[in-house]
Amino acid sequence: MSETSTIRLSGPMAPRDAWTAERCPMAAAFGLVRNRSTLLILREALYGAERFGDFASRTGLSEPVAAARLKEMVADGLLAQDEYREPGQRARPRYRLTEKGSELAPVLLALKDWADRWIYDDESPIELRHVDCGAPVRVEIRCAEGHEIERANELELLPGPGARRRG
Repeated sequence: MSETSTIRLSGPMAPRDAWTAERCPMAAAFGLVRNRSTLLILREALYGAERFGDFASRTGLSEPVAAARLKEMVADGLLAQDEYREPGQRARPRYRLTEKGSELAPVLLALKDWADRWIYDDESPIELRHVDCGAPVRVEIRCAEGHEIERANELELLPGPGARRRG
């Protein structure tokens, strides 16, 4: 690994092999997000989609897959479902991001920023701008003191309160 991609290990249970990642927060999040179709539906919800047909058509998912994902995402608390009714029509489901789902926005935007740089050579097919001032939106990582973190080697990996020693 290059120096820019390593994370320094220290702390009372270091080295890393001394403790397990059985309760890894990243693995737990991956387990909840599950797959590409969930990320695509989250993307569309972030962009304002609320209706089943919009999710299916904008993601390119088949209707059965879109329906299954939406049902899972409601059960997982990422989306909330209620009903809307257009005049003369039957009631239909509407989906909205919950607080839990909305807090995945930085993850999605970080993936967009990464793809803009490494896949699209900084020529993104879409732009996101702040509504109030019109400035481009970008994801930053900062410590609690406000320092910007630009490279992985600026991070220190320590076991947290939920870490378990290897037996």
